[in-house]
Amino acid sequence: MSKKLQIILIMTDTQRKDMLGCYGNPDMLTPNLDKMAQKGIKFENAYCCQPVCGPARSAMFTGTFPHSNGSWANTIPISLTTKTVGQRLSDEGIHTAYIGKWHLDGGDYFGSGKCPDGWDPNYWYDMRNYLEELTHEERLESRRIRRNRSDDISVDFTFGHRCSNRAIEFIQQHYKEDFLLVVSYDEPHGPFLCPNEYYKKFEEYEFPKSPNVEDTLENKPEHQRVWAEWNLKMDRKKLKIKFPDFFGCNSFVDREIGRVLDAIDKYSSEALVIYTSDHGEMLQSHCLTNKGPAMYDEITNIPFIVKCKGKIPENVTSDHLMSHIDITPTILDYFNLNISNVIEGKSMIPLLLSKILLESKPPSEADNDGINSEIFMEFGRYEIDHDSFGGFQLIRCIRDYRYKLVINILSSDELYDLQEDPYEMHNLIDSKQPLHQKIRNQLHDHLLNWMNETRDPFRGYYWEIRPWREDARTPTWRNRGYTRQREEDEKYETRQLDYNTGLPMEKGTRKK
Repeated sequence: MSKKLQIILIMTDTQRKDMLGCYGNPDMLTPNLDKMAQKGIKFENAYCCQPVCGPARSAMFTGTFPHSNGSWANTIPISLTTKTVGQRLSDEGIHTAYIGKWHLDGGDYFGSGKCPDGWDPNYWYDMRNYLEELTHEERLESRRIRRNRSDDISVDFTFGHRCSNRAIEFIQQHYKEDFLLVVSYDEPHGPFLCPNEYYKKFEEYEFPKSPNVEDTLENKPEHQRVWAEWNLKMDRKKLKIKFPDFFGCNSFVDREIGRVLDAIDKYSSEALVIYTSDHGEMLQSHCLTNKGPAMYDEITNIPFIVKCKGKIPENVTSDHLMSHIDITPTILDYFNLNISNVIEGKSMIPLLLSKILLESKPPSEADNDGINSEIFMEFGRYEIDHDSFGGFQLIRCIRDYRYKLVINILSSDELYDLQEDPYEMHNLIDSKQPLHQKIRNQLHDHLLNWMNETRDPFRGYYWEIRPWREDARTPTWRNRGYTRQREEDEKYETRQLDYNTGLPMEKGTRKK
């Protein structure tokens, strides 16, 4: 068995937390991920950075927020100055391989088929590569929603199975090396391509309705009501959430993940294994479908499981706040590499390898142990190519252990008490209770500071002068009056020059 430093990051696309049995819904039939949870840590409060495929992945694989790395909507590539974790590791001599959906090259949904810098081209395999293996007729068949209901789709035909094959081959061939392997499934995302046995298992199944399925969206942002459209006119009590294609494909991808986990157990049993999904799916919660410009837990609170034999405790459920922004610094830290000061996340290693997860005290009292006391999320646009999905919807969000504040700059804002209102039904943004107002304003201040610290290109006085913020400063054209230059990325960028002197800047953030 290998004793090398190895990480396997497994991810799915559009998989809600409650679409796994280990998160409380055994009807979903996900035995392999459930078993992984028993062998490691299952995080209840893990969040993506933006609930859309490309931006979510940009944060995961760069350690910088979408507004920092440039990929704040689908079909926008990450910026030229942004380095992926693959580049950072491969430059240090660590073998890196990426298999599956990438979505960060600025191309269409399928990708360009070209291996980006930092990853082994011998194993690179995105969805464009998959389609190019098919005939014209097979391509059409692979994109037909409900094709999974026919009897003639074999497992060998699916993208997920072919990704698993390549991942297993990599592990078999390179288990004696240090490596980072990413296995990125498109499933259970549509068109839900999988053998029909999986569809049949859920043909009559009704997904359990949470109370927020009957949310009328009163006192909620206008753009959400526009998004809901005809759903608001339905009799919500009679609604049945039946989606056998989606749920069947969800069980299918668990089967494929299980194949990879078996190979890990056989060849790389001491590897650090991370599983997550890029975002969730509304599934009629709050009268909404798909994903998009909202910060509801159904699409932002993602499954997150970590295991590492002999290093990480088994069968632990953690309530600590985690974010996708922390994945890249965690990987770098695990390989004992420097975490550049341009990276905006924090390493989870101090938490994962500590005994704090086994202690009974609330996580909010243990924030000095490398844990987030707050996490941040954002939204810019669903995709450049599409006119639909609400177009440009600028959102910034902060969530602590109890409250979530959402600033919808083109609409109205939201505040939820997640302890008293876990389904986010009651918007407290205009609450007259002094406690709510105090917490709201404190979170607002922290959110504004985060936008400044991360050089958010969309920051400005308008984020501060919200209708409910009675103590907001009078807006000025200078706003905060600071220059916030990008800090030096030690290996990849020289220190920027001060505009006033032409000399290297002494501090990136300074009064202008």
